[in-house]
Amino acid sequence: MKRFWIKLKASLTHVQHYKYWIVGIFFFLLMSFFDEDNFVKRIENAREIHRLEQEIETYNKTIQSNQEKINELKTNNANLEKFARETYGMKRENEDVYIIKEEK
Repeated sequence: MKRFWIKLKASLTHVQHYKYWIVGIFFFLLMSFFDEDNFVKRIENAREIHRLEQEIETYNKTIQSNQEKINELKTNNANLEKFARETYGMKRENEDVYIIKEEK
């Protein structure tokens, strides 16, 4: 039994030399995988941010395109009439409107 305690004490003194490394590695593993903001969640959040930034860019392009169309319709009556005829099928009296769409 005495031999066991001697070996245990010797191994503990050996561990004491590396206690800072052991605590550091334990802390690193704890923060890396078990923390609320671990590496996996950070990667997922970065991907989500990238996806949302792309979505914002798409919406901004759509807004710009729609603003150009609105400006064009406000400034030119011929374009407004063309838009009304093509989109809503409006027509003048005694007139037939045919819309031909080309298939791509």
